[in-house]
Amino acid sequence: MSPTNLEIAELLAHRGEQADGHRAKAYERAAGAALYWDTEASEVASGGGSLEELDHVGPSLARRIAEWLRESADAPEPPPKRAGYSSFARARSVLADAPGWEGRLRSDLQMHTTYSDGKSSIREMVLGAAALGYSHIAITDHSQGLKIAGGMDAARLQQQAAEIAAVNAEVDAEGLDLTILHGLEMNLDGRGEGDMEQEALEPLDMVVGSFHSALRSTDDQTGRYLGALANPHVQIIGHPSCRRFNRRPGLTADWPRVMEAAAHSGTALEINAHPHRQDLSLDLLRLAADAGVTLSIGTDAHDPLELKFAPMSLARAVEAGVDPGNIVNFWSRSELSEWIARLGQP
Repeated sequence: MSPTNLEIAELLAHRGEQADGHRAKAYERAAGAALYWDTEASEVASGGGSLEELDHVGPSLARRIAEWLRESADAPEPPPKRAGYSSFARARSVLADAPGWEGRLRSDLQMHTTYSDGKSSIREMVLGAAALGYSHIAITDHSQGLKIAGGMDAARLQQQAAEIAAVNAEVDAEGLDLTILHGLEMNLDGRGEGDMEQEALEPLDMVVGSFHSALRSTDDQTGRYLGALANPHVQIIGHPSCRRFNRRPGLTADWPRVMEAAAHSGTALEINAHPHRQDLSLDLLRLAADAGVTLSIGTDAHDPLELKFAPMSLARAVEAGVDPGNIVNFWSRSELSEWIARLGQP
């Protein structure tokens, strides 16, 4: 059989590790892009299309991929930093065999705007979400501790609140049935504590707590997770294992213990839909499903085009046997608000 997009990604990444200079970078970019491709490269080729239509594939790489397709090349076993990933094309295939899952999705609960490291305005992200038929979304720009991503301090967060209120009013006047929740992706330290004062957090609709430092540590990080799950200001733990395709394999922890703690606290763990994150991984998502953990889907989109990747998370949930009732994105706005309110009770 011809290699899949995921296998092509590994072939490209492997070849890139053997190259140098601009050739190495070209292979690396194409390997990452292969996870995004909507259609299997084999279908493009067999349908008479040009492989150069695929993102980050020029004439030279197109010839190389065509050769792999003709020869049914076998991809090597991926190293830990690339193990356990899927592709957007495969996700679409999985959901085609699971009718009804996409139609139940009501929200996307992690995305970024120009208030931190996003590329688009609040209104642009809202219009992109409205086109997908969502009833509510959460704008979750970075908090002040993550300077490299333009993290917001309390004053900037308050300014954003005013703009979200204004855009909500505009959306309502235009007859769009979509509500913008004011959220925050709050940076968590090694104890699971956030970098914002309680007074800044109280007006928010929700908080995603995420780790952004010491992400290549090989030490056991169970304590970091238990601290985050005990944080009363956090409703969702973002990209929990912190893995990243072709960069790092993710943190190590006593995951059964973490899942038990998450189920006990009621805090949701995110199934991050970005193709380069896919975090929780399938193995961890199965543990979460068995433990009855509450789960949240966020695309982590930095522009409207990236909002389309929610099926990456949905397909993983299908494959892991997740109970749809445990996915907060399938809940109504009122159900989501009630859940957040319950989490805040002592």
